[in-house]
Amino acid sequence: MEKDQHSHFTLRDNMKKEIRILFAEDDINLGQLLKTYLRSKGFKVTLAQNGKIAFEKFNAGEFDFCIFDIMMPEMDGFTLAKEIREIDKKIPILFLSAKSMKEDKLEGFKIGADDYLTKPFQMEELLARINAIMRRVVSSNDDQDGELTIGSIRYEPEFRMLHLKDEVKKLTTKENQLLKMLVKNQNEILDRHATLRAIWGDDNYFNGRSMDVYIAKLRKVLREDSNIEIMNVHGKGFKLIVK
Repeated sequence: MEKDQHSHFTLRDNMKKEIRILFAEDDINLGQLLKTYLRSKGFKVTLAQNGKIAFEKFNAGEFDFCIFDIMMPEMDGFTLAKEIREIDKKIPILFLSAKSMKEDKLEGFKIGADDYLTKPFQMEELLARINAIMRRVVSSNDDQDGELTIGSIRYEPEFRMLHLKDEVKKLTTKENQLLKMLVKNQNEILDRHATLRAIWGDDNYFNGRSMDVYIAKLRKVLREDSNIEIMNVHGKGFKLIVK
């Protein structure tokens, strides 16, 4: 147990803020048990009882880590992870499964899982896996609520502010959500339909036209730095490039 406490202390030493975990598990008893345990270790845990609720919570909140059971009603863990990977390429995902089949593991890693844990498992093992993954990503993982830099422009997502050369631009809620997703996936394609579902709740034609207007507004604001470009990727989405 001493080793477990030490590894957690080392991780917390290196983190700027409380780690926010989205935990999707349809077994209510197991979900509550693990939620209580992880909270006792200093994590902030949001529990969802199926994949559909988890996806809604992901889009409505801010998270640093995901733990998904694979077999869930409404939306299974693999489908949930695929949806999230379309709008966030970097957030760590750990799968929980009652199966130990090789095919399941390969499918999970193909989707972009960082690790895979087969039930039943010791709670200390889950903690060790989380700490190991976070140690790998913490050095390159920007604090999305803190101050970011896009080229020469300072960006504060928490306050919806862009610090331009001669003024401070206050973004609308949707402009901020869109820019934050672009920054989070910088130099990667941000899927158009997944982004619409995440911000507008539906990827219909009218919402698509609305998003195009917001993209145009962001381009106009970011034009101050000629090294910044929001590129259209035909048939796929957008890509934020900082030269």
